[in-house]
This record gives sequence, C-alpha cells and structure tokens, in this order.
Amino acid sequence: MNTSPRAPRTAPHIGTLILLAGISALAMNVFLPSLPGMAVYFEVDYRLMQLSVALYLAVNAVVQILVGPISDKMGRRPVILASIILFLLATLGCIFAPNAEIFLFFRMAQAAIAATMVLSRAAVRDIYDTDKAASMIGYVTMGMAVVPMISPAIGGILDQIFGWQANFWLLVVLALGTYALTYFDFGETAQKSGKTLLAQFKEYPELFRSPRFWGYSLASGLASGAFFAYLGGAPFVGTQVYGLDPATLGICFAAPAVGYFLGNFVSGRFSMAFGVNRMVLWGCIINGVGVAISLGIALAGLDSLYTFFGFMTCVGLGNGMAIPNATAGAISVRPHLAGSASGLSGAIMIGGGAGLSAMAGWVLVPGATAVPLLAIMFVTAVLGLLAIILVIQREKSLQL
Repeated sequence: MNTSPRAPRTAPHIGTLILLAGISALAMNVFLPSLPGMAVYFEVDYRLMQLSVALYLAVNAVVQILVGPISDKMGRRPVILASIILFLLATLGCIFAPNAEIFLFFRMAQAAIAATMVLSRAAVRDIYDTDKAASMIGYVTMGMAVVPMISPAIGGILDQIFGWQANFWLLVVLALGTYALTYFDFGETAQKSGKTLLAQFKEYPELFRSPRFWGYSLASGLASGAFFAYLGGAPFVGTQVYGLDPATLGICFAAPAVGYFLGNFVSGRFSMAFGVNRMVLWGCIINGVGVAISLGIALAGLDSLYTFFGFMTCVGLGNGMAIPNATAGAISVRPHLAGSASGLSGAIMIGGGAGLSAMAGWVLVPGATAVPLLAIMFVTAVLGLLAIILVIQREKSLQL
C-alpha cells in the first residue's frame, strides 16, 4: 500500500485494469445461484438472503461516493490496495458467519471492493481523452463481462460439489492474486489534487449543478437498473418459476453477460467513430426493446426459461453499449474531478440498483410469475432512454 520509490511508476497494463474491474463484478454475482440454498442453510426466508444483493449494492454506492474524492487526494494506487485488503477480511467473515445476520454484515463490508471498479475507470480517464476513454472503458468492461458470464455457472457448480462457502473461498484466492498484480504493476495515474479531503468533497456541488452529468449518470443508472432488478429477481424466477437447480440456474443466469460482452465490443470498436451520445441512445433502445418483448410474451402466458433468459441478452447488449459511454461522458464533463465524478456516477447507478434489486425481491412472492420482475425492468429501461434523450437535447441547445 505504499507509494515508495520501489512502487511501479508506469501506467497499469490493460489486463490489470480488467482484473480490478472483474473482481468487483465477481463479488457481486458469483454466489447468486446459491441464494435459495443459503436461505435453507441459515434457516431464514429467501427474502432475507436476497438482501445480500440489495445491501451490498447500497454500501457499494456509499463507497463509490467516498472513494472518488479520496483517490483524487491520495492517488488511485493506495486506495485500490487498501480496498482489496478490506475485501479479503470481509470475505473471510462471510465464510465463517454463524448466522444470516452476521453474514449480511460481512457481505455489506465486502462492498469495499467497489473501489477497484471505480478507480480502474478513473485510471482510464486519467490516461485518455473522452472518446478514447469511452473506447478503452468499453474494452475494459468487455473483459470484465467475461466474469459475470461464467461466474454464476462456476458458482452453481461449486455450490453443488462443495457447498456455498466454496464461492467465497474462490473470492479469497482471486483477491490475493489481484493484490499481488496490482502492487507490482499499477503505477499511479492521477495527479494528486493537493487539496484536503473536505475541499475535495466540497467540489461535489460543481457536479450536482451540471445537467449533462446528471443526464449521463441517470442514463447509465436507469439503463443498468433493468440488470440490477434481474440480479435481485432472477434466482427466484429460475428456481421457483422454471424449476432450475443451482448449476443450471448459474448457466442460464449468464445470459445478460453474453450480450454485455458483445455490447462492450461494440463500444470499444465504434465509440470513437459515432460518439458517446449515439452509443448510449442505441444501447438504451436495445435494452428497452428486449425487455418489452419478454414482458409481452410473459403477459400472454407463453414464457419459458428460454424466452425469459434469452431476451436478457438484449439487456446485456444494451447495457454494454450504454454504460461505458455514459460513464465516459459523466466523468468527462469536469475532467479535473474525474475520480469524484466516476465515484458519484457509479453511486447513482449502484444506489438505484440496490433499490430495484430489493424491490424485485419483495414483489416476487410464492406463486408469482416473471411478470412483476419484467415490469420493473421495462419501466427503468424506458426512463434510461428518456435520460439520454434529454442529454442530447441539452447539448444541441448549448451549440445554438
């Protein structure tokens, strides 16, 4: 965690940034196929165990608000290394938790790892200008998308063979490897602000007063809201509506990540050519259309695990196009506040996701179909589309 002369002085390799973003994604969803079984293990209702998603996302949002100004003050490197250590301790707490309440406490503490996702994106913006940053963030998150694509399947298999704790031991091992790689490869990318932390936090109103920052952040947050609602509700839908076992659920659960991978590739390939606004707009449209079709099928009573999970690839594709570009837009509105903007924008996205994840868990009562979950996803997708339309109109008015 030091920044001594022995610390690396060059910018981190793209692989290091992908790993830092990926371990945060892994912590979010590797254990999701185990949730129904964990409820049985701790002898509690599924709704209580589902809070492990919503509470994690809520604390994740708070971490993202705090970590931006702290990293602008102290630098990206020491904050990232400290967050990995805290994550390791919290993960061990999850493994040895004697009851659901203590497990949920350490699950919330695991959200310290959110700093790695925020600051990997901020590091990209430290190095590149807006459109190039959007392209590079697309490539970083494309690599990151491999993690949620395969981790639920791995988590479901580990659960069936070794039990749910195996998912958290996997996180311990990978976090140790990530710490070592970061320590030796991640050279500081930020120019330290030289301001006090209080002065850093006092600069947040500059972001609050920017309509474009809000527009990009809300577009990203609401577009991804469909996915976060899915995180909260899909384990229930998969097991209770479609009767899937943990391993099969883990494989099906990865459907959005397949689309997300493709969307990130599109972002990496075309963001510089078409610009961030157009990429976000089309991402939001694809997201909304996919959910609308799935909802229509479910309302007609013709849904199956193939239609439900199949159309989730559209959600992933739309998010893969919208999120990297909206993020690049948000953190480029005020380049001197890149760390703070990355954290605040991420907090808006994750905080909204926490609420939507909790909402999905509460509307899916025994006997429910997939319709309530899909309805929540559709509303948030439409609102995300409206947000980016307002950004585009705002930019046109500034150019007049």
